Amino acid sequence: MSVQPRGVHRLPDQGQVFPLFVFGEDIMSLEKPRPRPRRSGIESEEERAWVGFYQRVGRDPAIATEVMAQLESDPEMKRAHLALYLCCKESLRRHKARQARNKRIGQFIRWLCHGLFVRPLHSLQKGLRYGSDIAVECLPEGVKEPAVAQVRRLARETEFTTAHTAFEQQAAQSAPDPLPASTEAQASPSAKTPRSAA
Repeated sequence: MSVQPRGVHRLPDQGQVFPLFVFGEDIMSLEKPRPRPRRSGIESEEERAWVGFYQRVGRDPAIATEVMAQLESDPEMKRAHLALYLCCKESLRRHKARQARNKRIGQFIRWLCHGLFVRPLHSLQKGLRYGSDIAVECLPEGVKEPAVAQVRRLARETEFTTAHTAFEQQAAQSAPDPLPASTEAQASPSAKTPRSAA
């Protein structure tokens, strides 16, 4: 018997037995190769749903939270979809970082608006409270009547004092006669009324 390369076989002579299987070598299988098992519609939809989760967990932290909770509840499912679990954790970490950044930006904008609008408004209100006093002080001083100063100066002089006392004495002597003067004063306004009406 001659040695032939492996996998090459010649037809047996008459009366020679040809084994179908040689140990460790599959010469020829009488069975047809098994076709891949066809997936059912449910399995293909399930696979499509998992692929959809991979795409959506990066955009929606609520879905990432739900998927992560489901995967944590079932260790076997977590092992089978470890990449999805890691995508969920990354999505939640990015969401927290985004929220922290938005919070810092919001605090800065509040601080800026307070400095630009609120603080000047409070200063203006405080200024308006004391502004009336300031405005009065800003007004020019009233012109003093020179006669008032002259009267005060004369009141200090002795000549004026004697003249003033003499005038008061004369006024006291003529005081019993004030009744006719008061009736003239009452009659004079009624006399003026027809003139002004005419």
